[in-house]
Amino acid sequence: MEEEGRLNDSTLRGNFIERVFAYQRLKTTLSGRWQVGDLVAFHTAEKFLLSAHDPKAHAELGRFVAGAKGTPRKGLTSDYRALFMAALARPATIRKHANVLQHMAGHLKNLLDEGSKAELHQAIEDYRRGLAPLIVPVTLIRHFVRLHDVAYLAGQTYLSPCPRELMLRDHV
Repeated sequence: MEEEGRLNDSTLRGNFIERVFAYQRLKTTLSGRWQVGDLVAFHTAEKFLLSAHDPKAHAELGRFVAGAKGTPRKGLTSDYRALFMAALARPATIRKHANVLQHMAGHLKNLLDEGSKAELHQAIEDYRRGLAPLIVPVTLIRHFVRLHDVAYLAGQTYLSPCPRELMLRDHV
């Protein structure tokens, strides 16, 4: 929940909308008859998004998922949902976004030529310094992921946590 007046702040509004879409993905994953593997796949896809909001919670949720086998589904669902949504309730910061972007760039380092690596690192640094919006390095990473067919990164919701039309990551 978010107080309506607080949604005038673009950062809080973006965080709220991101949580709405994340909750929908979670609800879809944990509805019906799901397996622990479905939760593992969900958690894997949400890794970088969670890390941008709360790296410690991401690690805690990872341990939770690792111990999920044999745990009753009802308790597992409600506990994971509560921890997941609490983690996303903490607004992502520029520093945490930059850290996530650097980690993603690390997955590309052996695939990119020196010029492309420099361009990506400069885009991340420009974002970190407030000279470019988040969408700039994210778009560049998406481009390299598609160009080099990096399946692990392509499956990360961080690269597209909600519809592009909302333009949540376009602000400097």
